[in-house]
Amino acid sequence: MAVRIKICGLTHVGDVGAAIEAGADLLGFIFARESPRYVTPLQVRGILADVQPWRAGVRTVGVFVNEAPQNVARLLDFCGLDLAQLHGEEPPEYLGATPGSPALLRGRAYKGMRPRSPAEAVDLGRRFALPAEVRRARDLPALLLDAYHPDRRGGTGAVSDWTVGARLAAEYPILLAGGLNTGNVADAIVEVRPWGVDVSSGIEAEPGRKDHAAMRAFAEAARATTA
Repeated sequence: MAVRIKICGLTHVGDVGAAIEAGADLLGFIFARESPRYVTPLQVRGILADVQPWRAGVRTVGVFVNEAPQNVARLLDFCGLDLAQLHGEEPPEYLGATPGSPALLRGRAYKGMRPRSPAEAVDLGRRFALPAEVRRARDLPALLLDAYHPDRRGGTGAVSDWTVGARLAAEYPILLAGGLNTGNVADAIVEVRPWGVDVSSGIEAEPGRKDHAAMRAFAEAARATTA
């Protein structure tokens, strides 16, 4: 199975263009103000307008932390983004995939989780994994697994627990994040067998600016490895 590649923490149009040329399937933009990779809605709208003619088939993702679903939906529409990654303490209802929950983000969002233990990972998976009928309609991951950090939401360079990842991936199609880079992505794919891999700090020249050679090498290593 071909593994999807998400390049996250993009802030500049040149890096977005390079990510598309490298073969990224998903492009991620961070809307959490505390992140060194934060971008404003106007920036993202402008970047996507610039690359629109040559990003056919590449989907765009806004990463949000504890935003109300109404705000997330509004920003998706304003920026022209395809999907939302909810990376805070949002309840399952925000995904619009549970009975009686708002439909604003149904089919447009998935949950990012940072479990502190294998038991918590299992619990979060049961609570947040998108049901098959929702994710298959738009080829979404059931959820994203990132490394736990007590103070930071992501982009720390810490490697997530691949044993936990493999356990989750046996039940759900997961997007694996956390400390991935050119040197370890192939091993991660073989061990975890994820739906996709998500990289940010592992291919940076500095926070928010990508190393284009590293980006290409990461994509090539991921493409050459079968989950």
